[in-house]
Amino acid sequence: MTSLNAVKGTAEAPNTEVLVVGAGPTGLTLACDLRRRGIDVRVVERADRLAPGSRGKGIQPRTMEVLDDLGLAPAVRAAGGPYPRMLVRRPGRPVAEHDMVERAEPRAGSPYAEVWMLPQWRTQELLYARLRELGGEVAFGTAVTELAQDATAVTARLSTGGTVRAAYAVACDGGRSTVRAALGIGMTGTTVDPEPSVVADVRLSGLDRGHWHVWQDDTRGALALCPMAGTDTFQLFARHAALEEGSPPEEILRRLLATRTDLSPDQLKEVAHASQFRVNAALAERFRAGRVLLAGDAAHIHSPAGGQGLNTSVQDAYNLGWKLGLVLRGQAAEALLDTYEEERAPLAAQVLGLSTRLHGRAARRGRETQQLDLAYPDSSLSRHPAAPHPSPLSPGDRAPDAPLTAPGDSAPGGARRVFDLLRGPHFTLLAVGDAAPPVGLPAYLRTHAVAATAPYAPDGLYLVRPDGYLALITEDPGEVTAYVTGLASAT
Repeated sequence: MTSLNAVKGTAEAPNTEVLVVGAGPTGLTLACDLRRRGIDVRVVERADRLAPGSRGKGIQPRTMEVLDDLGLAPAVRAAGGPYPRMLVRRPGRPVAEHDMVERAEPRAGSPYAEVWMLPQWRTQELLYARLRELGGEVAFGTAVTELAQDATAVTARLSTGGTVRAAYAVACDGGRSTVRAALGIGMTGTTVDPEPSVVADVRLSGLDRGHWHVWQDDTRGALALCPMAGTDTFQLFARHAALEEGSPPEEILRRLLATRTDLSPDQLKEVAHASQFRVNAALAERFRAGRVLLAGDAAHIHSPAGGQGLNTSVQDAYNLGWKLGLVLRGQAAEALLDTYEEERAPLAAQVLGLSTRLHGRAARRGRETQQLDLAYPDSSLSRHPAAPHPSPLSPGDRAPDAPLTAPGDSAPGGARRVFDLLRGPHFTLLAVGDAAPPVGLPAYLRTHAVAATAPYAPDGLYLVRPDGYLALITEDPGEVTAYVTGLASAT
């Protein structure tokens, strides 16, 4: 792939609005979000099918809220399950049983209380099915071999011989992103563990599927077998292990079972997928170069500890989708796209630090990994009026769920909860109590008059972005008008 260079002069008009490079969780989430906004999307994927393997198996509560908004929460809940308790075996010690995840019941503001297990391959299947329902498709076996951009569009040459010209392109092509390399964007980071690890999806006989089995040995290295919810497989994870070239994966994994566990190698019946990797933590030096943006692993690489990688990547897409949508429909200035890096790069750096701290530790995963507390208080899109509103919420906070009315009362459009009003590709203005909303607001913003209910109290105007974060809390309708007017001019 050649370096991406600006092409001067007038070029032909784009034949699609957004080119998404890569059909992993990031690219599929972005494509779904754009399609529901009516944006024309072309998704290309180098591989000939969706990536196999269960590697990213934890859907954090905040990501469940994203999938809920995309219409996928029921399917995700049906396909997965809660994390099982761990049985940890150490040489010379009795077997210990404990929870890796902090158990919690749904709360008023958080309908999804704890991480949900779903193999990554299944998450991708559900996202792909949703994309097709929305009229999108993926061109498999299609790589981007060359990129160029000018003032109006990006031109991509494809391995199949054709070209795509798009108003914008988004690199969702993983940690070894060829698009990022073509842009000349470096990665700054560190090696978390210099020794390789192996992850595999296997079928075993005679092993209890009600527990996550761990053999912890500081000399030989840890090995874990976790039953994958909704499947008949286990995810095998072995630290400080490698797949040897020329040796069948079955042979290597049977050897690992023999040397690191009390299982018989013959209990391994099938290896559905196996791969090895080294744990690195790295952040792209920038997330945007002209009309090309980076998302997911193309922008940041994580340790798998704490289940942050897939989740952070999905939320990159969720942050970027509404911004591209408004810009492409002429409802916001192109400068809005600069807020993508402004908001996501600091959070990605924060999550990288968390994943690195958790690597190799058996600490219970709780609130800090659920991503419900991630916020954008310092973003230029979070407007703090000179006279702060007395709400316990602040601009930049995630907008929590809440019941709208007492049982038996009516609610806007039959909605029962705040999330019912937020669901969809629009901004939402909650006119709480006696607060009077402004008139003449754009069509992408929906207004609902609701009774005050904690934490949406006291009375006021609560403006919620399409990605579920509070943009503004005020009693002055003029400030709401000024906010949306500002999107159309500059951010």
